[in-house]
Amino acid sequence: MENIRKKIIIVDDNKASLTVGRNMLKTFYESYPVSSAAKLFEILEKVVPDLILLDVEMPETDGFETIKKLKADPRFGEIPVIFLTSKDDEDSEMKGFDLGAVDYIYKPFSGPLLLKRITNHLLIVQQKKDLKDYADNLEMKVRKKTMEVFNLQTAVLATVSDLVEFRDKLTGGHIERTQLYLQALINKMVEKGIYADEMSKWDMDFILPSAQLHDVGKIAISDNILNKPGKLDMDEFEIMKTHVDAGVDAIEHIMGETAEHAFLHHALLIAGTHHEKWDGSGYPVGLKGQDIPIEGRLMAIADVFDALISVRPYKKAFTHEEACKIIEDSSGSHFDPVLVEVFRDVKDEICAIARKIQDVV
Repeated sequence: MENIRKKIIIVDDNKASLTVGRNMLKTFYESYPVSSAAKLFEILEKVVPDLILLDVEMPETDGFETIKKLKADPRFGEIPVIFLTSKDDEDSEMKGFDLGAVDYIYKPFSGPLLLKRITNHLLIVQQKKDLKDYADNLEMKVRKKTMEVFNLQTAVLATVSDLVEFRDKLTGGHIERTQLYLQALINKMVEKGIYADEMSKWDMDFILPSAQLHDVGKIAISDNILNKPGKLDMDEFEIMKTHVDAGVDAIEHIMGETAEHAFLHHALLIAGTHHEKWDGSGYPVGLKGQDIPIEGRLMAIADVFDALISVRPYKKAFTHEEACKIIEDSSGSHFDPVLVEVFRDVKDEICAIARKIQDVV
């Protein structure tokens, strides 16, 4: 492809200098000679040059005022400006550089020197553009790769949770509902600034997908217990309780096999602590109060509410109103009182979610 000739505007009130300059440039560049700052800004409305050669000593508007106006206009501010001057004055030269000039060339100028200076500055501009294009392209690639990793991670979470729900035939829709309950609770917490310090450390991209793994350990529970058509006896319940440790072990095993495991941090806390109780009577460890990670305290509310309104072989479903009252009455015993107040604020929304996702009455 034929190279596009670079455009250069040369501004000088001296016609002889304009003619000399144009003759020096015409072999290599598309040049536009103009005799004043006013005419420069007229042509700039039609032509955007790659570089401007600007005389300092001009009547009406001199080079210093002209470059100020150029740099103040976002359309022209990045165009490199080389000053042309017959004055060998260090103060003027410093003023020009302060105003944004990239170079000074003294008149009368030699053709080879002028062309070399122009070539060097156009090369710098091109290198800056190439570097910016490279940085933009690299940023785009990083964003794309990050999104690919994120999608893979969320797909892993969803797939594993689907396996759990497929095995646990008694809890259809439970994972989807509890995830949406959590979303309603967390949105209200953010709105009210509740536990803001703790939540500031969360990765919000993964807190909700992580909730899907809260019962991942049920994979390790036999079908005879997991899908028993009746209430579990004491021994069976003790076995069922081991799903918490089994879930923690499974998540830790995955974390140990990959360097990209930060996305499982919330899942580990949720799976390991959502059966703990505020008063310390929960399992598997018997954590109490704020020793229970906030992720587990939130999941406890979502999990219990959904269990209450769901039919089980050993119990009927509670109405939404009954389930809400049980949650509220368990404030300070089973549940964090602060989070129960949040639940109270969004219980209508949570009940609406339960009605929409119909595997409950």
